[in-house]
Amino acid sequence: MTQSPDTIAHPTIHWQEGGVECSARWRSERGATAPKKVLLADDTLSADTAYRLACEGTALLWRGDFQNARQMLQALGRRIDQSASTDKRGRKPRANALVPKDPALSAEEAAALAAKAFHQHRQAQAQRARVLGMVLLSFDADYGLAQRRSPDARQACAQAWGEPVAGEGASVASMRELLGLISAYEWRKNGVEVPALGEAPQNRIYPHYGVYSPLRGEYIAMVAATHMPKDKAALTAFDIGTGTGVLAAVLVRRGVGRVVATDNDARALACAAENLAQLGVADQVVLQPANLFPEGLADIIVCNPPWLPARASSTIEHAVYDEGSAMLLGFVNGLAAHLKPKGEGWLILSDLAEHLGLRSRAELLAAFAAAGLQVKARIDAKPVHAKASDATDPLHVARAAEVTSLYRLVVRAAA
Repeated sequence: MTQSPDTIAHPTIHWQEGGVECSARWRSERGATAPKKVLLADDTLSADTAYRLACEGTALLWRGDFQNARQMLQALGRRIDQSASTDKRGRKPRANALVPKDPALSAEEAAALAAKAFHQHRQAQAQRARVLGMVLLSFDADYGLAQRRSPDARQACAQAWGEPVAGEGASVASMRELLGLISAYEWRKNGVEVPALGEAPQNRIYPHYGVYSPLRGEYIAMVAATHMPKDKAALTAFDIGTGTGVLAAVLVRRGVGRVVATDNDARALACAAENLAQLGVADQVVLQPANLFPEGLADIIVCNPPWLPARASSTIEHAVYDEGSAMLLGFVNGLAAHLKPKGEGWLILSDLAEHLGLRSRAELLAAFAAAGLQVKARIDAKPVHAKASDATDPLHVARAAEVTSLYRLVVRAAA
């Protein structure tokens, strides 16, 4: 039996206000649990006090001016950065960020050091998110905000949370999450230009909240340029983990007759459907909910899995982190069974994990061999995104050395 919206249990947050016990639905797209201790806060609260309370695990339900709450969030961020740059005695600690490899270290020692630095960086990121997530806002039943000088974020919230449900009442979420929803709403409204899809304005992709945005154009350009057989209209292609649908669209624009695009995330499938329709290629693409492969065989199977084999700290990080290389290995191990004779698997993968000590090239090549595959060819590209040249990024050394590759994988011929 399907439950009605009124009977579905949601996480709840509790606080006292005016001597009355209050509660509301707790919302967190990153999967954070509702804070157990909540205090009301307004414009009179000092940043130092707010920082102390947030570090102790006390959430601050904001009742003051919205723009002042935003400034408070910025002030907390500065204190986090200042705390990270000095130890308890006021000294600068040894950098946790990656440093150029010491030639005296063995490859194994260098990889272990890089991995340790990466995990320390991730822990710092998680702590930062936890502290900044302690500034809370309350939303009306229609997602309206009551704070002075607050924006109208109802459409942004509805796109991420779904349309308001009658009888569901008020809710509470972190201000940091709201700012993320607003940013995602603007990306979805304005779109991302993808030159590989042709001339503007018919070359834009509109990412939904929680769906990886195709800002890194080097991998799209490689799919647009990789060799294909002449009779493209007769080809069938699979796009595994389609996300926004951008690679499926590129394959159709290149002349592939039929594309089956899969994803296990409902948001991604809805996003892909919208993008493929507005690009005018929906008739050539079949969208299917699937963990990896659809039924049948294909001439070309494209997969752009998350590039880092680490645990995601929130649900929206699954496009970046692939714990245990689960999706990567699932694709590699299942590829041969889904390729037509002379078919190819196009695996798009950055070597950032190698520079971070998380996975070696030897491990990757061994996985190919174990699955009965061989590399027919490899196309490489240097990333051109902003972080690749940002010397202040804690992972700058690894990002500066990063190369994105498209591996053309084929079934290894029997000896």
